[in-house]
Amino acid sequence: MSHYYWHRGTFEEGTYANWLYDVIHPHVAKLLVCDPRKNKLDGNKTDKIDARRLAELLRLNALKAVYHGQDSTRALKELARSYVSLQQDSTRVMNRLKAIFRGRGIPCRGTSIYLPDNRKEWLEKLKDNGAQLRAERLLEQLESLAPLCLEAERDLVRESRKHQSYKILKGIPGLGPIRVALIQAFVATPHRFRNKRQFWTYAGFSVIRRGSAEYEITQGELKRAKRKPLPRGLNNNYNRVLKNVFKGAALTAAYRGPFKKLFDERVAHGTAPNLALLTLARKIASITLALWKKGERFDIKRHRLSEQTT
Repeated sequence: MSHYYWHRGTFEEGTYANWLYDVIHPHVAKLLVCDPRKNKLDGNKTDKIDARRLAELLRLNALKAVYHGQDSTRALKELARSYVSLQQDSTRVMNRLKAIFRGRGIPCRGTSIYLPDNRKEWLEKLKDNGAQLRAERLLEQLESLAPLCLEAERDLVRESRKHQSYKILKGIPGLGPIRVALIQAFVATPHRFRNKRQFWTYAGFSVIRRGSAEYEITQGELKRAKRKPLPRGLNNNYNRVLKNVFKGAALTAAYRGPFKKLFDERVAHGTAPNLALLTLARKIASITLALWKKGERFDIKRHRLSEQTT
């Protein structure tokens, strides 16, 4: 093995990945954190066998890297994870609460069930004492999560505003302070992506296409097949938070702001609303990546001019 490869290291993404990266990175020429879902480690499995196979895949340059770095966004990333976790916990509690009422045939649409002033009224609808106590505890849990969510949101936005990219991203239609902060935290740097299609894949907007064969025999000659690979839906390996961010931004921009006309025109020409929203989400993601890389502010006049010339 050449001297170069002795100065390379790799390990799989996991709970200790960030800590290991910080410890090992200063001592190697190149450190790669790989995606375990992309590694084909079939057959017998032990620590020694897995290490040898990872070393062989590293030598062949066949490992799929997971991005690590950008210490400047470490605090922002931790605050973003805290905010997302609290939001998910609140959603789970609300779903569990409504499940109690739905399981007993009690309609509970809307948000009035979560309001503290309506607690007694809703609890009285449950005749079972056990279910009533369970619902009461869930309401108390939800009430305790509310101030924590608000505090996490404030800390996240406050940290986000310290970064230069905040003012750039804040001007893009559909992106508010929370969405901007989540993009900054989970993307870290736009230079990770060479083009918008790589960014679409990371955000869950890339279309998977598969074909059984690219060539066929016609009159005894091997020729490229005319049929195109069939689309198989959007990719499944993506960042869930970013996809929700750009989907929400597309919904906001579709009903107000400079992109409303673009959305209405697509729907008027026969495009299904869900596909028009997908197109708009991709457009917002592309603009986000381009402006962030260039360090420029959003200008709707320039955007419309580029649309007419393309």
